[in-house]
Amino acid sequence: MNILVCISKTPDTTSKISFKNNDTEFNAEGITFILNPYDEWYALVRALELVESGGGKVTVLNMGDATNDMIIRKALALGAHEAVRIDGDPADAFTVADNIAAYCKTQMPDAIFLGKETIDFNGSEVGPMLAELLDIPFISYVNHLEQSNGSTQLTREIEGGTETCEVAGPFVLSAAKGLAEQRIPNMKGIMMAKTKPLQVIPALSGTARVTASRFTLPPAKSGVRLVSPDNMDELVRLLHEEAKVI
Repeated sequence: MNILVCISKTPDTTSKISFKNNDTEFNAEGITFILNPYDEWYALVRALELVESGGGKVTVLNMGDATNDMIIRKALALGAHEAVRIDGDPADAFTVADNIAAYCKTQMPDAIFLGKETIDFNGSEVGPMLAELLDIPFISYVNHLEQSNGSTQLTREIEGGTETCEVAGPFVLSAAKGLAEQRIPNMKGIMMAKTKPLQVIPALSGTARVTASRFTLPPAKSGVRLVSPDNMDELVRLLHEEAKVI
């Protein structure tokens, strides 16, 4: 089975976020970037497990400039066989999906995995857009996957329960927590990653459809208000007048 895993570069969760140019641009100065956890821990690891048990190849694909090579090499160190970087600006979700679709149309994989979202934008948009552009099924928030008799059985959480789907042929899935367990690259994998192929291809031009006009930080969290258990009237007043939850 040949699986394409789409990976993204995101700020580390401990990074202090700020903006520049009148809050119209993300300030990357001093930021530590990582491989998006949903792509790494769940999508990539489950793809590797499937290939290790049944044969095939895992290719990772990323869109961005050469600074992204660091996170691509980490994916190779974890066990991916090949890597592709689309050399362009991932300006919006459609730009990314459009470029991935163009690549897939030249050599369609058996399945395309990606994390359910990136931890910076939390949009969950690329997966369904990509499936629509390729005209293949899309299954979101998958937390369990098995294969048998030429088809793939997938389970995902839905409101009030779980749903099990079965799909044959090429498909796109977004990986959620539970699909796999995090792996740590070993020294052999890190050394081998340096020699594995990383293909760089040009991006399409003029596909962005959404631009950010302004970024704002969420309001700072207020301090904790302590109320004596003997003063229920004050607690009720605070919940009604300040918290406005009753």
